[in-house]
Formats: sequence, C-alpha cells, structure tokens
Amino acid sequence: MNICGSDAFTRFKVGESIGWRMPDENDTALYSQWAAKNRFLVGDSLYFEYRNDSVLMVNKGGYYHCNTTNPISTSNDGKTVIKLEKPGPAYFISGTPEHCKKGQRLLIDVMTHPHPPSPPSPPSIAVPPQPFFPVSPAPSPNQSSGISVSVAWVSVLVVLTTTILKLV
Repeated sequence: MNICGSDAFTRFKVGESIGWRMPDENDTALYSQWAAKNRFLVGDSLYFEYRNDSVLMVNKGGYYHCNTTNPISTSNDGKTVIKLEKPGPAYFISGTPEHCKKGQRLLIDVMTHPHPPSPPSPPSIAVPPQPFFPVSPAPSPNQSSGISVSVAWVSVLVVLTTTILKLV
C-alpha cells in the first residue's frame, strides 16, 4: 500500500508481495482476507501485478459464477491500475475461469470519504426590532439617555414659556 501525492489517495497493490495470481489450494481465501484488512475509498486505486493472466472487472453475477463472457472492463498488460471512482461493491476476477474458481477473484467495498465534522456555528444573537422614528433618532441604550432627553425637553419648554411670556 502506498500513499500517492498530496491528494492522500491510497494505491493498493492487490495481494501485496504475492500479486495477482491463482492462490495455492490451501489458500483460496487469499484475496478476501487481503480485502478484509484494507479500507478502500473513492479516489484510491488498485494495482494488479501479474504474468500470463488478466484482470476483469465484472458485475456481481460474474464474480460469483466466474463468468468471463461479459466483463465491465478487461486488462492483460501485467501491470493494471484501476481507479476506484464510485462507492459500493467492486468485483474483479481472473480472465481464466479455472483461476477464478480456485480463488483468484476479489470483492471490495468502496466507501466515500468521511466528511470532517463541521465547526459549531456561533450562537445567534437576537436583536430586537428597532422602531422607526423619522423625526428623532432612536434613543441610545445608555441608562442616562432618558435623563438627557428629559433635560432637553425641559429646556425647550423653558424657552417656549419664556418666549410666550415676553409676547404677552
């Protein structure tokens, strides 16, 4: 297993040091055991290394019945890399039906990348609705604002009273 580049996708060598080959008679679970100890994610890739054989990507029926007649894809270059592009099961078999029947087949479950937890959203601060007064500005939230408004009105009343008294 190798980590590739900055994208942090994993490239899995199928069968590790053994590669892609027909398992020995007493080791038919070789590839299912290999798959069980790995976690495959979308974006990872499988690297099949083999000689005188092939790799077929097949559907579920093709996997369970070692049916090579209608593969999704076929490779026989000896060094096949398959990128895992979607979540769900992926099925691979040898192109030689007898090899498949003797255990040279691989079923993996591809998972999506887990999403990192979202940071908690800050608590919302409810702001009470402000009344609209077109003539005068809204009062400031200071405790002393009521006193200044009262003093201002008292001053206006004193001036008005004085002016009215002078006129009389």
